[in-house]
Amino acid sequence: MEKPASRSLFVALAVLVVVAAAVFLVFGGRGTPGDTSPEAGFARDMATHHAQAVAMSFTIRDKSESGEIRNLAFDIINTQANQRGMFLGWLEQWGLTQSTDLRPMRWMNGHGHVQVSASTQEMPGMASQQDLAKLDELTGAEAEVQFLRLMIRHHEGGVEMAEGLLRLSDRTEVVRMARKIVDGQKAEIDLMTDLLARRGALPAS
Repeated sequence: MEKPASRSLFVALAVLVVVAAAVFLVFGGRGTPGDTSPEAGFARDMATHHAQAVAMSFTIRDKSESGEIRNLAFDIINTQANQRGMFLGWLEQWGLTQSTDLRPMRWMNGHGHVQVSASTQEMPGMASQQDLAKLDELTGAEAEVQFLRLMIRHHEGGVEMAEGLLRLSDRTEVVRMARKIVDGQKAEIDLMTDLLARRGALPAS
């Protein structure tokens, strides 16, 4: 006769097999992204990138009297703050830190994509401190033009980062977000280019 202890062990092993199979089906056999993975690098860098876009949008929202500019700023604040929360949530879910000693954009280096200088450690499209100081100082239409120029460049950098992720990852939730960023920010670039033209200005060269 089979011993109770043996039956219990068999049942426990069977449960483990079922749980493992379920996990495999849910995650498609993919493990959690590692600290140096494209997914982790994208989440960290895009969270930082989005934070600057949100900050610039708050600045122009409080300066501009244009309903179109204020609505655009609100949309960027709302969308990118929510997306930033998702990036940081992924890192927590993956058991990774939100910050790292790895330099920005390292996750794209060595893959035939963007090469970032170790001396600048900049992400594409990021505004400099001088750019931000100028945005703070300007008023009226001049502030709006400065904001639009900075944000067009910022969005172009965000699209570049998202398209880089799409070439490096097949993780469903990250790919879905990257595609949303590409589509959404390209549409906003078109809108901002039009808003600049109405103010007699062109995007920064």
